[in-house]
Amino acid sequence: MKVLIIDDEEDVREIAKMSLNLLGGLDVVEAENGQHGIEVATVNKPDVILLDMNMPILDGPSTLEALRTNEATKDIPVIFLTAKAMTQEIEKLKRMGATGVLTKPFDPTTLATQVQDILKE
Repeated sequence: MKVLIIDDEEDVREIAKMSLNLLGGLDVVEAENGQHGIEVATVNKPDVILLDMNMPILDGPSTLEALRTNEATKDIPVIFLTAKAMTQEIEKLKRMGATGVLTKPFDPTTLATQVQDILKE
C-alpha cells in the first residue's frame, strides 16, 4: 500500500514515514504543503493520504476540496492529522469527505495499524 503524507512539518513527515515504512511495511511519499500534495497525489496515485490540517499555502480542508474535484484523486481516501480532534471538527471533516481523523501527536508504534483500521471501516 502506498501512503502520501502531506504535512508542512518535516519532523512529523519523517516520523510518520519511518513508522509507516519500517513498522507497517508501507510505501511512503511526501509533500510539504497542500499544493505540492495535490501534484504528488495526481502523479503517484497513493492508496491513502494523511493530510495535515494547518499548513501554509493551502490548508488541509482546501487541499481536500481540491483533491475531491480532481478526477485523478477524487476517490483516494484521506485521513486528517490534527491536534484539534474535537467531535464537532471530526464530524465537519467527515462531511467534507475525509475518511477518518487521527490526532497529533500520534503514536509511531501504532500509526500503520490505525491507518489500516480506518480504511477497513
